[in-house]
Amino acid sequence: MKTGLADAASSAAPIVQLAGVAGEGPEPAAATPEDAAQLEAAVLTRARAFAEPLLATARLDTGENALAHADGLAAILQAIGAAPSMRAAAYLVYAGDYLARPEDVIAKAFGESYASLVTHTRKLVQAQRNAREAMDEGALDAAQQAAQIERVRKMLLAFSRDLRVVLLRLASRLQTLRWHAASKLPCPKALARESAQVFAPLANRLGIWQIKWEIEDLAFRFLQPDEYQRIARLQGEKRVEREQEVEAARRRLEAALHATGLRAQVQGRPKHFYSIWKKMQGKQLAFDEVLDVRALRVIVDDVAGCYAALGRVQQLWRTVAEAFDDYIARPKPNGYQSLHTVALDERGRAIEIQIRTVQMHEHAESGVAAHWAYKEAGARGYAGVSAGGDFEDQVAQARKAVLRQLLAWEREVVTEPGGAGGAGTGEGLFDDRIYVFTPQASIIELPTGATPVDFAYTLHTDLGHRCRGARVDGAMAPLNTPLQSGQTVEVVSAKEGGPSLDWLNGELGYLRSSRARTKVRAWFNALSQQQTIARGREAVEKLLQREGRTAIKLEDLASQLGFRTADALFEVVGKDEFSLRNIENLLRPPEPQLDPDELLTQRLSRGPRGDATPRGGVLVVGVESLLTQLARCCKPAPPDIIGGYVTRGKGVAVHRASCANFRQMARRTPERVIPVAWGSPRVGESAVYPADVIVEAADRQGLLRDLSELFAKEKMNVVGVQTRSLKGSAWMSFTVEVTDSARLQAVLASVCRIDGVRSARRR
Repeated sequence: MKTGLADAASSAAPIVQLAGVAGEGPEPAAATPEDAAQLEAAVLTRARAFAEPLLATARLDTGENALAHADGLAAILQAIGAAPSMRAAAYLVYAGDYLARPEDVIAKAFGESYASLVTHTRKLVQAQRNAREAMDEGALDAAQQAAQIERVRKMLLAFSRDLRVVLLRLASRLQTLRWHAASKLPCPKALARESAQVFAPLANRLGIWQIKWEIEDLAFRFLQPDEYQRIARLQGEKRVEREQEVEAARRRLEAALHATGLRAQVQGRPKHFYSIWKKMQGKQLAFDEVLDVRALRVIVDDVAGCYAALGRVQQLWRTVAEAFDDYIARPKPNGYQSLHTVALDERGRAIEIQIRTVQMHEHAESGVAAHWAYKEAGARGYAGVSAGGDFEDQVAQARKAVLRQLLAWEREVVTEPGGAGGAGTGEGLFDDRIYVFTPQASIIELPTGATPVDFAYTLHTDLGHRCRGARVDGAMAPLNTPLQSGQTVEVVSAKEGGPSLDWLNGELGYLRSSRARTKVRAWFNALSQQQTIARGREAVEKLLQREGRTAIKLEDLASQLGFRTADALFEVVGKDEFSLRNIENLLRPPEPQLDPDELLTQRLSRGPRGDATPRGGVLVVGVESLLTQLARCCKPAPPDIIGGYVTRGKGVAVHRASCANFRQMARRTPERVIPVAWGSPRVGESAVYPADVIVEAADRQGLLRDLSELFAKEKMNVVGVQTRSLKGSAWMSFTVEVTDSARLQAVLASVCRIDGVRSARRR
């Protein structure tokens, strides 16, 4: 069975006015309105004759005869006032699906505009078919289904440079639903759901009420047949009878108003099944409590006429006092104005009556107070009906112009796609978004001005990284080409690789999406991190080789140093934020410790050994092998005058002689004080000692950087920094490694010359 276009629509450029015979192409536009009408009628006749041989025996994917579907669609369009040229387009859209090269054939016979219509229709049909299949297969959860539905809804308008083509989409879907109802064949749930959630709201927003309520009722019938039948039984009468009853009430009221000399237009229709059910569900009402099953609308010239008409209604029927609302004296927050009342007819059945001026009606139907704008307003509405956010605000502003363009097409003569006859109707509705297709006809939403690189990153991050080229509508295009709604984009990618730094250059225009820019930056950040880790790994492995400890596991080494992983260790080493000396200290076994009390006893009993020769580091006089450590409180360094204090369990602590802690301990336990001296370093070695430096300065930007650069210039390794700032002043504590304290004093003098430094001293 040939796949048809039963639910086809189009987002093509405006359709041109054509005449001529098949194969001869379009003729010049008519010179007068009468000539234009004749040409349109000729185009319709010629289009049906062209399509009939192709569609007469063909079946659409629904099972409906293709020609019968096109005839039904044309009849629907005629009923809502569409021009013959639009009905001609309906035949050509379906005929295109049965041609080998439809674009070329239709372009030659009818012009490029009709060919473009066929091309875009196929894309839209395939996109929606994919969406329905995904929802049927359960591939999307509820939130994803809602997002996909709203994307398709926006796409139908955003794709249409000329929104008149939306009528083809609506009429086609209504004809499909009618066929399922007439044939008694089951309607696919996904198709009915899409009709209710996309096409009925679309018709509602465009003000095409006849199509709206019929699509809603038919979709309701297929989706919830039991509820549909229940409402039908409660209604207790056929639709035709209800319409006749409302028409009788309308004529009676209109005659009564005219009899009083009041100029008024009275409109009326029965409320359809879905609307009744929705109100019952949303407001938890019984059927008898729904007062607007039948409704009349009175439109008068001025406000005085509104109240005069209300008085005549109250004379004609008995009204329900508690159901009266005066939105003229007290307009709704959105500016809506009207008089609402409920009257009871002779049989006691309620009729809702709205009375308003022409201006009020225009505002309610086409302004921000349009029926759909507040009745579909999410949580403020009812029955779970939700709108699409700012989509409503944008459509409300353009809705009046859109509807006029749709229904006045027969008065337009368009010579080129995108010409004066309605070109730009859809402009401004979605200036910030575009919708493009993947080669599989999936819909991708992008910001306006997005490029193939943005498209690739939207599909998959890895695909974006490997993107090297793109085909737009089958032709190769530069990666910084701005995409347009309706285009099909195919990414050409490498097997491996990463993005280009040029993509982050805003002047080159490769990226419009902030999401894509973030992913590109993340890739380069990760690359920089990998390079840093590689440098750190190399440094650590070289150290292990020098120490002869290559057998040690790197993960174990990192764990012993307090890191979760080896890469974490390598990263800080690669950034020069972690000294390799810490690893050396971990790898070298500590010297055996002797009991300090025993060492003290040895000192007191043996006395000092005058022949002790200093070999390096600190020499403890009389106890050469005694474990020593530099005190943290004063951090002595050669050539400071030092003294030793025998601790319990930690050997001898070496202090500066001027250290307050050392002097206090010497007063308490003088027997533990022993003389110590600095030894000479071994040949080829250079011992370093930590020293604390306190800097006080005026706080400014770049101060810490200037101090760090000075220490680096003086080849002093900074192993610790603490900073504190308050009210424009900064206090900084540096721990540096020095060979002797005399050189440190010279460096501190240089520190004092840095801009803003008030003092620099050793602690």
